[in-house]
Amino acid sequence: MCQRTLCFMILIFDLDDTLYDERTYVVSGLRAVARFGYERFGWCPTESLSFMQNVLDKSGRGQIFDLWLASRSRSTRSLVEECVKVYRHHTPSLQLALGVEKLLERLSSGYCLYLVTDGHKIVQSKKVEALGISHFFQKVMITHRYGIRHAKPSTYCFELIKSREECEWEEMAYIGDNPAKDFVNLNVLGVKTIRVNTGVYRNLSAKPGYDAKVTLARLDLLTEAELRDQVDQP
Repeated sequence: MCQRTLCFMILIFDLDDTLYDERTYVVSGLRAVARFGYERFGWCPTESLSFMQNVLDKSGRGQIFDLWLASRSRSTRSLVEECVKVYRHHTPSLQLALGVEKLLERLSSGYCLYLVTDGHKIVQSKKVEALGISHFFQKVMITHRYGIRHAKPSTYCFELIKSREECEWEEMAYIGDNPAKDFVNLNVLGVKTIRVNTGVYRNLSAKPGYDAKVTLARLDLLTEAELRDQVDQP
């Protein structure tokens, strides 16, 4: 529980495409799978990575490994599952977005910080470890640890934070990037919501009631004056 101050506020951050560019994780994972292809079959890792990135750009992540293995006449369910395991368990190489480390350092000295992120438990844990950010937060909360039903837009983890900090909804702010799920239920409760226009959802138009109350071009543009304005809003 954080020590109360006159400007007490709980700042809760999303992870993917908010604190860092998630595509860098995806490419890091594909590179690990390309190495697996070289070690198992002798396939050129550069060619494999290029193939998988082309699929990613054209079709998304859904069938990358199926199509890659099929192009090598090696597509089996067990090999696809092995590729998924390599992808999820690899140690990624990641960097925080521009200015984010300094922002977290500054905010953590005056505010109470939490991290709430959806996704596979092992994958998300490895991302946090690779970014070296856990020390900034009172607690890192991976929603799938509490059951997939508690992923956003569920407010379950936010309710846990509220109970732990003994605060009001109006004393909480959530900073995320996805207007399809990040803000809709928190808006109703009175949580201050801030959207960063970065990542794959930067051009997504939100449905009525789904967008954040404030939008920023980048996370490092978040200022303490802006947060105080948020606190003062009814």
